[in-house]
Amino acid sequence: MTASKTYETAGLSAPAEILVDRYGVAHIRAGSRRDLFFAQGFNAARDRLWQIDLWRKRGLGLLASDFGPGYLEQDRAARLFLYRGDMDAEWRAYGVPDLREIVQAFVDGINAFIGLAGREPELMPPEFAALGTRPGRWAAEDVVRIRSHALVANVLSEALRAQVLAKADLETDLARRSIDPPHEIRIPKGLDPSAVTARVLDDFKLATAPVTFSPERLSATLADGPRWRKVDEFGTVFLDPSAPEDGSNNWAVAPARTATGRPILGSDPHRTYQLPSLRYLVHLTAPGLDVIGAGEPVLPGISFGHNGHSAFSMTIFPTDQEDLIVYETDPGDPDLYRFGDGQERMRTVVETIAVKGAPDQEVTLKFTRHGPVVHEDHARHRAFAVRTVWLEPGSAAYLASIGSMEARSPEAFEAAIRHWNVPPGNQVYADVAGNIAWYASGLAPLRPNHDGLLPVPGDGRYEWDGFHDPSELPRSVNPPSGFVATANEMNLPPGFPAEEVKLGYEWFEYARADRIKAVLGQDTAHTVEASMRLQTDDLSLPALRLLKLMPKEGALSPALQLLSGWDGHLHEDSGPAALFEVWWTRHLKPALLARAAPDPAVRALLSPGDHESLLAALERPGLRPWIRDEQDRTELLVATLADAYAACQTLLGADPKGWRWGDLHHGHFEHPLGAVLPEAAELRDVGPLAKGGSGSTVMNTRYRQSDFRAVAGASFRMVLDVGNWDGSWFINAPGQSGDPRSPHYDDLAPLWASRQYLPLLYSREAVDAAAELRIVLMPS
Repeated sequence: MTASKTYETAGLSAPAEILVDRYGVAHIRAGSRRDLFFAQGFNAARDRLWQIDLWRKRGLGLLASDFGPGYLEQDRAARLFLYRGDMDAEWRAYGVPDLREIVQAFVDGINAFIGLAGREPELMPPEFAALGTRPGRWAAEDVVRIRSHALVANVLSEALRAQVLAKADLETDLARRSIDPPHEIRIPKGLDPSAVTARVLDDFKLATAPVTFSPERLSATLADGPRWRKVDEFGTVFLDPSAPEDGSNNWAVAPARTATGRPILGSDPHRTYQLPSLRYLVHLTAPGLDVIGAGEPVLPGISFGHNGHSAFSMTIFPTDQEDLIVYETDPGDPDLYRFGDGQERMRTVVETIAVKGAPDQEVTLKFTRHGPVVHEDHARHRAFAVRTVWLEPGSAAYLASIGSMEARSPEAFEAAIRHWNVPPGNQVYADVAGNIAWYASGLAPLRPNHDGLLPVPGDGRYEWDGFHDPSELPRSVNPPSGFVATANEMNLPPGFPAEEVKLGYEWFEYARADRIKAVLGQDTAHTVEASMRLQTDDLSLPALRLLKLMPKEGALSPALQLLSGWDGHLHEDSGPAALFEVWWTRHLKPALLARAAPDPAVRALLSPGDHESLLAALERPGLRPWIRDEQDRTELLVATLADAYAACQTLLGADPKGWRWGDLHHGHFEHPLGAVLPEAAELRDVGPLAKGGSGSTVMNTRYRQSDFRAVAGASFRMVLDVGNWDGSWFINAPGQSGDPRSPHYDDLAPLWASRQYLPLLYSREAVDAAAELRIVLMPS
């Protein structure tokens, strides 16, 4: 039986309906586009209000007002990266004529739910009462001005490369990050790498960090506030005592290579695991529009899904969209920096930040012609700014999908994604006419005289000369192979002028892409079930590569005996998988990095190490000075494996027959307030959940070395049977809802952990049959 609720709300022109199915997916129906996006905003707030309120306050720099001085530095950093340009140009840049009206309707819906929850407190998520805060009301501009949650690259890598160069050389840096296609890096004239210290990008990291809570941070005094500005590798802001990579897989298989003669599209974007999930599935139906899939709950529309004719998804195409700019400043006036034959003055903006429990605080933000100033070194007379496509019109992450989600042909899809700036994407498409396609998208700077791999002087010699024409980016439509597939690997096609165009040189390792393409290349009758198996595939190609190098004759040690005959699958029940991962991440890679960088200070910059560079050094002794010859390699492999075996005995017990990778490697979705309010039972974590795989498997489950907790990967997966839409499948862990009182808060987590999927229902008949809750919105 379907439960029913009715709410009256201002802002609708006619009744709208939200049907929530047994899996937590909301199917929204309205009589007009404006009412539809209003209802979408209302529904996003109904399920995810605590999450989206934090997103807004973090992005706008409003955290300290709710949470105190421990958040003042994060607010200041976030405000550096707000879009401050022409708003008319911003709205036009996405290529959607009614975009502003769509976004306004969406935030009106959010605000309508906030108003309703104010009148009916039982609708308010419990986190607000737990911390004594209230949700803020939205303006349409909030959605587009916030940039700092988007994925862009490579300013952090530029700074690390400079720090390595200050103490070592470019060959050493390859142990940190390989370069592809092959390219000779040249140090920009006038750059002193030693000036680029570890503190240079603290503000950038702080601006992009998620909101984290601890008793110490919440109780920080105004005097302590400036010290809450350091961010660890997993995005947690911590107290400075002195003052994880996201990827994705996607593919589309042409009708000639499927069992049904229909295309199949697979999508599993990888991001940091969160509670609730970053992604949210929704079905939007109005006259002329019927789309279903996933997006971010703070945005109207969807980014991954289908419209009843065309299916679409994306992964990151690692275009270099940032530069770290280094200025020489005037010793007598640090706000003056050298440019050309003269000097320019930084633009200063003074803003007031409200702080809970303390007086309002004034902060000064500085900007150059290139972007926000993130660090000043007065002793060296240097300043640093970040130049980023974030600050160009049309660069609110994923918002351009409002246009692409309605495309009904490859040509229309390509035309829409020409307006897609951020994040840079491998856009994959399939439709009921049998077409499949891949398009690279994203705003790509033109760098006439530098490659973007190191910071550059800001004196005018290393400027961007506009951006590449989106139509010049690589693509593939209905290729002879019968499929397209991407996994963030270097996928510039043969003959592409990489050295001239300079889209980027830092890509993800090949393991996931190689495995996907090998499986799809061998499967001439692909099925939806096969795509689901491939998305959860745990074969480690690095493991297979290393097993080929191990001794196979003579007296084998217990460790070698355990790995002998192992198939390389990192299943959660596998003992050899546990041994291999402990060996590779805690023993072999650190030993290789120690050889690459005997200096511990340099070695810390290289961690966790580049898989492609390290594996190549092992496979080809003499390629790098880190491995002299085959005997040297064998000795290193055997010695480190013995250490790993002993470590596993400590971690998992003396008898290797009882070892399981899943006893170490686990998923755990932490409630942000768990450490602050342990007595609040309803604000619960989800997990731990035993997991297979690693960051090198198609089932990407990247983990932290300290405790093997999986921290990033695919919490959302989708496989679409193009044309047989009710035969499509999804999972979204830990659940669709962010409200811990909802049955859909954690109901999908066990299924996700055991590699299962649920139907992604689309037809009216299927949706109506599976509906468990009907919400009617009536105009007041």
